[in-house]
Amino acid sequence: MIREDITQYIEREIIPRYDGFDLAHRRDHVLTVIEQSMSIAQHYDVDMEMVYVIAAYHDTGLCNGREHHHTESKNIILGDHNLKQWFTAEQIEIMGDAAEDHRASSKNEPRTIYGRIVAEADRVIEPRTIIRRTIQYTLTNYPELGREEGHERMVEHLNEKYNYGGYLRLWIEHSQNAKRLEELRELIAQPEALRQVYDEIYDELQSGD
Repeated sequence: MIREDITQYIEREIIPRYDGFDLAHRRDHVLTVIEQSMSIAQHYDVDMEMVYVIAAYHDTGLCNGREHHHTESKNIILGDHNLKQWFTAEQIEIMGDAAEDHRASSKNEPRTIYGRIVAEADRVIEPRTIIRRTIQYTLTNYPELGREEGHERMVEHLNEKYNYGGYLRLWIEHSQNAKRLEELRELIAQPEALRQVYDEIYDELQSGD
């Protein structure tokens, strides 16, 4: 159970920050990561309030750009003196490390179980969701790219991150991500089917539905 004053603070001060980020990292994303983190954490002897806070803050560093957002997220946690109402200095340090360790492109395993939980939850490996978020990111950050160029970028991204030999690593055994990753790889291996899904979602996003 999360103390009510913690949830009130997070919902009032932290989650609204995501409303200003790119389309792939808006409020719906952080709420999904919170939900997934809490679900995974049930299998481990961890502090659920710490898990909740880490998930809520994990992408807040995007306010200072994407390249170092994981480190910026840690700095935001360490610099938020309000957290001292509920957590010890050691707990805040652990939460900061976990936020820093969540990034998918990191070659190093997260330092603690808290980092592994949020890193796994942040994967959200569901084929259509992955494709949608990739298109959203492209539309926001590369608006000059048309449909075809956006498709090429998506295919390149999917192969670099999710295909065999890609940089994505899974850290939690109590997760559906391994099965979902195989489903995504099967779709990547079918260019025509992948293109069909891309076109459907691209048209949907462009129409504003």
